[in-house]
Amino acid sequence: MKTDTVFKRTYNNAIDLISRLADGELLPSETTLSARLGVSRTTVRKVITLLAEKRVVTGNGRKRIVRDPKKTVRRFPQAETVPMAAQVEERFMEWMLRDDARPGMLINELELARQFGVATTGIREFLNRFQRFGLIEKRPNAGWVFKGFTTNFALELFEIREMFELRSARALAALPEASPIWTRLEVLRDEHLALLEEIEDRYHDFSDLDSRFHRLISSAAPNRFIDSFYDIITVVFHYHYQWSKHDERQRNEVAVREHLTYIEALFSRNVTMVELACRAHLGSAKDTLLRSTARQQMANG
Repeated sequence: MKTDTVFKRTYNNAIDLISRLADGELLPSETTLSARLGVSRTTVRKVITLLAEKRVVTGNGRKRIVRDPKKTVRRFPQAETVPMAAQVEERFMEWMLRDDARPGMLINELELARQFGVATTGIREFLNRFQRFGLIEKRPNAGWVFKGFTTNFALELFEIREMFELRSARALAALPEASPIWTRLEVLRDEHLALLEEIEDRYHDFSDLDSRFHRLISSAAPNRFIDSFYDIITVVFHYHYQWSKHDERQRNEVAVREHLTYIEALFSRNVTMVELACRAHLGSAKDTLLRSTARQQMANG
């Protein structure tokens, strides 16, 4: 199931990549596509096979040609491209946003499973993961209780996030030129520039881009223990961008520009520039999180 999900997501991403090429242009090599799409060459070959069946790509080997890249190609539904754990995470956070979750609010596993269309085991695994961070609490014979985002929680979370990301950013800047991360970073830079050009209409798309950018940085220094904490950190910051609607478009535009400065610093390989850009962006994210948390606490009385 995991492989199928990766394949379908990669296929959709490949369609986006091809749409930016010209009719008759050579398709990038399997190695380049693997780096740009962040998957194995085996997955890339499967994707190319399907693209050939759809007549978007013709030819063989290094002489594959893009044909009519602007034509509409049926994609896989988004629900089929996202792992179940990520779907539960997204639906749970959206549920909290939509239902204006307040401290002390009871969380019913069965009800959430019905709303999300997933098994209760998926809900329980997600809640157990959040429990150790103090966001929710399991009470005997009372189910789960949402404890809420407090200012102290936000400050502690930021302290850990800054520590982890500075470590990863330094490691990324030290990677050799042959590392596939640089190609993936180039793709993300292009996505940022495209979003900036259409920020008036697409500012809501920033949250997803923000999450992918910071996850790419963290991948430069993989650590299974840090990664388990970083999942929660990313989720909280990611959704707090959406939680507060005040000046959302302006905030997201500033953040996109900060990302671009951060990306250029990474490409410079200058550690001092990288640290300055990282701290400046994380400082803005911290301010957004604290303002959002303060408004939420005031609303909750």
